Amino acid sequence: MASTAAERGQEVRRRLMVAAAELIAERGWAGVSTRLVAERAGVAAGLVHYHFASVRTLLVEAATGVMRTLTAELIALLERAGTPAEALDEMLAMLDAHTGRDPTSLLFAETYLAAARDDEVREAVGEVVEEVRGRLADWLRDRGVPGPTETAAVLTAAIDGVLLHRPLVPGLTREAVAPVLERTLAPASSGRPGGRTAGDPA
Repeated sequence: MASTAAERGQEVRRRLMVAAAELIAERGWAGVSTRLVAERAGVAAGLVHYHFASVRTLLVEAATGVMRTLTAELIALLERAGTPAEALDEMLAMLDAHTGRDPTSLLFAETYLAAARDDEVREAVGEVVEEVRGRLADWLRDRGVPGPTETAAVLTAAIDGVLLHRPLVPGLTREAVAPVLERTLAPASSGRPGGRTAGDPA
């Protein structure tokens, strides 16, 4: 069955976004041009600006699209986990699939760098980060973790930091990181942070 014009347009848009995400990881935001994206996607250069207001708009949508895909995976992971410790272990296991130098890791690093310099990128990435923090905070709150909003913010930043540091410190694996971060997830009933009661040794 022949595809409709709308379906063809959607396919071109998808190919452009895939190409843009690949090129962000390979060249950084400043190194991506209309010509490069069009060549990678196998389409005419004019179609880039037909589907997107600018190359920067395309890059923002491509990068945040990858981020939202991982956000959906994280939310599904939380729904499966029974306890905060289990959720943390699963999140870090998911992180262990990335070396810090793979395309997804590089896309995150390049996008965070761009967000520090560009208000449009910062706003778009901030929306994704806030969504993750909000869902994680609600999940932690339901399980009695103290300071769920602050804990979600710090935990999200710590996980991002592990990913960004992994090229420099390959030993930051789940086995090394989980015991440290678990101490931030002790339920309120455990007494002191880290799950120790007042009489336990430090």
